[in-house]
Amino acid sequence: MTEFTPLRSVLYMPSSNAKALEKAKTLPVDAVIFDLEDAVAPDAKPAAREAAAAAVSSGDYGRRTLTIRVNGIGTEWHDDDLRAAAQAGPAAVVVPKVNSADEVVRLVSALEQHGAPEHTKLWAMIETPVAVLDVLSIARASARLSCFVMGTNDLVKELYAEHVPGRAPILPSLHTALLAARAAGISILDGVYNDVKDTDGFLAECDQGRQLGFDGKTLIHPGQVEGANAAFAPSEQAVEDARGLIQAFEDGRGSGVVTYHGRMVENLHVESARRTLDIHDAIQALQG
Repeated sequence: MTEFTPLRSVLYMPSSNAKALEKAKTLPVDAVIFDLEDAVAPDAKPAAREAAAAAVSSGDYGRRTLTIRVNGIGTEWHDDDLRAAAQAGPAAVVVPKVNSADEVVRLVSALEQHGAPEHTKLWAMIETPVAVLDVLSIARASARLSCFVMGTNDLVKELYAEHVPGRAPILPSLHTALLAARAAGISILDGVYNDVKDTDGFLAECDQGRQLGFDGKTLIHPGQVEGANAAFAPSEQAVEDARGLIQAFEDGRGSGVVTYHGRMVENLHVESARRTLDIHDAIQALQG
C-alpha cells in the first residue's frame, strides 16, 4: 500500500500565542502550520520563531503533521526563519508567495545548506497571478516540493480592488494549480475561509474544494476542523465501492471486460479506488 499522509484539515496557529500552541495538541487536526508570518506582529517574530522550533521538536503533537510557515522571500525575517525551521526539522517548511521555479530551487538549496533533514519538505504557497501562470514549472522544480497551498485571500486581492463574493472569479486559477499539482504528483490544499461564524458557507466551500480535487483545506479556527475532516474523508459508501471495485477487477483479471455494478472497470478506476483506500487507512491510523 502506498504511504499516504492525510491533510484534510491543516490549521494555522500563531506561534506567538502559547495558548494556541498548547490547544493544537488536543485538536483532531491532520496538520498544523506554526505561523511566523501574517498572524505574528513584527516585534514578536523572533520569539515566535523560537516557539515554533520548540513545538516541532517537542514530540507533544502526536501523529499530526507539523510544519512551519516562514516569512516571505525578501523580508527581513526570511533568512533567520528559514535557518531556524530547517534546523528544527518539521515535516515541511511553508513559504508564502512562491512565484517561480528558480525560487523553489533557491529555497531548497538554502534548506539543505541550513541542514534540513531529508524528511523536511517544501510547501509552496500559490497566491499571485505570476505564480498561477508558471505553476507547472514550480510544481516540477524540485523533488523536495511536496505540496501547494493556495493563498486565495491574496490571489483575490491581486485580481480585484474590492471584495467579490464567492469564488467564481478565481476558479480558473484553482483549476490550473490543481492540474499542475496532479501532473507533478504533489498534494494541494485549498485556501482558508475567513468568516469563522458562517458554518454553512464554510461547509459549502469545503464541499466545493473536495469536488474540485483538493486534498484538504487550510483553516484559521479550531471550530473548522471537524467540518474539514468530514468533507475530505472518503465516505463509508466510497470505501465500500472502492473495495468492491478492486475485488471485481482482481476476480475478472484475464477474462476480458470487467464490470462493477454495471460500470466498466479500467486501470485508472482501480488506481483511484486504491487511493481512496490509502486515504481511508491513513485516517484510521491517525485516529488510532
